[in-house]
Amino acid sequence: MLDQIIDARTASLGNGFSVRRILPYRLRRMLGPFIFMDHAGPVNIIPDRVADMDVLPHPHIGLSTVSYLFDGQVTHRDSLGVQQVIRPGEVNWMKAGSGIAHSERFEDPAMLAGGKLEMIQTWVALPEADEESAPTFENYQPEILPVFTDKGVWMRLIAGDAFGLTNAVKTHSPLFYAHVVLQGGTRFGLPRGHAERGAYVAKGSVEVNGHRYGVGQLLVFTPGIDPVLIAHETCTLMLLGGEPLGERFIWWNFVSSRRDRIEQAKADWEAGRIALPPNDNVEFIPLPHDTSRPAGAPRTPPPPALS
Repeated sequence: MLDQIIDARTASLGNGFSVRRILPYRLRRMLGPFIFMDHAGPVNIIPDRVADMDVLPHPHIGLSTVSYLFDGQVTHRDSLGVQQVIRPGEVNWMKAGSGIAHSERFEDPAMLAGGKLEMIQTWVALPEADEESAPTFENYQPEILPVFTDKGVWMRLIAGDAFGLTNAVKTHSPLFYAHVVLQGGTRFGLPRGHAERGAYVAKGSVEVNGHRYGVGQLLVFTPGIDPVLIAHETCTLMLLGGEPLGERFIWWNFVSSRRDRIEQAKADWEAGRIALPPNDNVEFIPLPHDTSRPAGAPRTPPPPALS
């Protein structure tokens, strides 16, 4: 019933800001088209350290970033000139395509006063036909995202299709992504019709086939099996998966079906050929220099990815 259980690892984004890193994992690089997943928080922000958490402008190619907040607020700025305050319950979908740079800064007055932050960041690899498409950014408000409720169940469809629901979030390959809250004792299944399916436990705990799983664990299910998840307490799950896209190489913040494209992206960033956000261009993250490779099983770990 369970193909894999992936335990999140701690990853540092610098300046003492750490996240739970779920994907990629050395024994499973992707789940459907999802190639990256981070869980940041919950953290209570110390006022004089908020600026240390800012993620300075950095580049992406060949993927879409999907930012989804439970608590807090983040300001996104990118090469297209977009400035978007990201709030809980929204879907913020940035398609990097041929190349984009963006920053994420924590400028919320509530956070400056010591508020909370908790977010899930995923990357969705693009089909080969879309890898070099023009970059875009879309913000989708909670009101246009379908919500399903039943006894002990609340679910918001973030993207794709699941349980007969669809929404207006533009995707580039078959997938599903949902935020689910279950009350203790509730039984729940996974959407059918997708080749690869998983459930990440963001809060609380669930039981599957007599075994209990908790925060920071991604459960990857056997294709064709319809598991039953039982909430031991109030819990929050992120359901995700879809159709696999084939092999992808990943190095730092770059994803591609071609090794040579990763090398080109490195050179482009160092040479300044990927534009900085026009409203956040004073500082940026330089290209990491190490001996890791963008494919296979590198002996030297790659530099930490940024959201």
